[in-house]
Amino acid sequence: MRNRFAFQPRYFLFWLVYFVITKAAFLLYHFTQTAALPPGSVARIFGYGLRLDASATAYLSVVPFLLFAIGSALPARWFPRRLLTFYSAVLGVVVAFFTVADLELYRAWGFRLDATPLQYLNSPGEMAASAGSAPLLVLTGILAGLLGLGWWLYQKMVGPIPDLPPHFGRPRAVLASVLYLALLIVPLRGGLQQIPINQSDVYFSALPFANHAALNVPWNVAQTLLLTDNGPNPYQFMPDSAATRTVRQLYAPAQPAAPDTARLLRTTRPNVLFIILESFTGKFVASTGGEINVTPNLDSLARTGVLFNNIYAAGDRSQKGLVALLSGYPSQPTTSIIKYPRKTERLPHLCRSLEQVGYKSHYYYGGELAFANMKSYLVAAGYDQFTERADFSRSQQNSKWGAQDHVLFDRVLQDLKTQPMPFFVTAFTLSSHEPFEIPIARKFPGTDETALFRNSVYYTDWALGRFLHTARQQPWWDNTLLVLVADHGHTLPGNDPNESGRKFGIPLVLAGGALRPEARGRVYSQIASQTDIAATLLRQLQLPTADYKWSHDLLQPLRQPFAFYCFSDGFGMVSSSGTVTFDNVPRKVIKSDPRVTKEQLRQGQAFEQASYEDFLRK
Repeated sequence: MRNRFAFQPRYFLFWLVYFVITKAAFLLYHFTQTAALPPGSVARIFGYGLRLDASATAYLSVVPFLLFAIGSALPARWFPRRLLTFYSAVLGVVVAFFTVADLELYRAWGFRLDATPLQYLNSPGEMAASAGSAPLLVLTGILAGLLGLGWWLYQKMVGPIPDLPPHFGRPRAVLASVLYLALLIVPLRGGLQQIPINQSDVYFSALPFANHAALNVPWNVAQTLLLTDNGPNPYQFMPDSAATRTVRQLYAPAQPAAPDTARLLRTTRPNVLFIILESFTGKFVASTGGEINVTPNLDSLARTGVLFNNIYAAGDRSQKGLVALLSGYPSQPTTSIIKYPRKTERLPHLCRSLEQVGYKSHYYYGGELAFANMKSYLVAAGYDQFTERADFSRSQQNSKWGAQDHVLFDRVLQDLKTQPMPFFVTAFTLSSHEPFEIPIARKFPGTDETALFRNSVYYTDWALGRFLHTARQQPWWDNTLLVLVADHGHTLPGNDPNESGRKFGIPLVLAGGALRPEARGRVYSQIASQTDIAATLLRQLQLPTADYKWSHDLLQPLRQPFAFYCFSDGFGMVSSSGTVTFDNVPRKVIKSDPRVTKEQLRQGQAFEQASYEDFLRK
């Protein structure tokens, strides 16, 4: 009986071992890069990659486990042995082929095999030309070796399936088989953690090759096939040249600002403390026209710092806001570039820009960095250190997301005592995310969702005030620029429609000891986007901004100030004339303010087309 029902675990183990072998083949094929890795990296590649290998193994095992369960309910002569063998043989050939193709494609392209080659299926001539320089004999030999090794390994580890003994009832056999099938759920999602596994979970190094080597190729191919965002551009409203020209005109500057007005800092190399506030809608911030007394500490800081009170989030999710803030990159209507590590590796990043002039960096988040593939994006950005949920005790966390905000701020304060300077420290709060659990007494009455949200924003502001009280007494404060901004807005309060511009309004405050005294108390009310913060910060530090082509310095007014934002397969375009929102599915305007012109709609369409085309080309 052990032999009969050992088939499923043996089958699972076979694929897991085979994927480890293919990973070793990748490292050997790229031996030069492997040899250049820091000590211990190879072991970490296998260790970090094992969960993704197990997930891929589980997906490949679903059909055999299901067939085994069905076959256990049938008479012995109908048991699908040949079907199981055929399925495994076909998969073996496919996996071996993917593995070998990936070896050479990585050398040529610098990223692991995904769905990208499918776009060349309609041009076999180009495909053949691309493969012309590949060592086909070597690759053919590797393919034959992998196929032969796979067949031998299957015979040794899996082997033939014995018949069910007559005295063992088929119902019991089916039950045992179904239990094995159910157990696949754990490796399928990569474990018991809250967030299902994704590419972020294998990213551990500042070296892209090490992270790439840890990936599982079949899993990567399947993932990108499901995402299917490789073109053609679905947002084609006009010729590409016209879209590019229209966007270029949008970024045309007005009269340059006077140097004294544009200069906010006392030094060009201050520490930068970049705090991203979860869901901090402008509707709760009095200084941006929202409710009073919800964010008293942020409002107080706005009065003594520099306030931008007409800023719009680029998207409606944290992962979109993260890219908009730190890379100055627009959001996409139906996806997020953060899901594609190969694309995010090509984005500019504030951390990388500051690293080039000597800044040391640290990223803090009370939750799981793997959420929404954020970790792959942040690792590629080159942060020196990370602090996340696993670094906090359970007693310091809420039931859903992770460490409460005051705990996060306490950790930042503690670490900044020994943080090398100048530093670029990013901290992302989370307590103002659903389910709005807070560790202090509620200030505002009510138990409805809006009341809970309002109290959670108040708590984060309370934690911020507590943090600022201590921070102002630290030696690093006088040479620090504090950036406070939300990752995105919220439909609450007011239950604004998904596309409403009110939903996307967020606060932006610059503060800290590095501000010039004469800059304090300034308020900038021009319409602008979250994406403009990157260029603004770099200009204040007198650093290049050429790589941030979707970001504009807020201190250098545009001829026609605007903000573009995306919601689910639609966009909004904001100008001094008002807001127009557009639904891409029926290709119709959702709402347009009375003074909005057709030209503004065309500008929004051009921006969506050009920015999505840029996303596809990454």
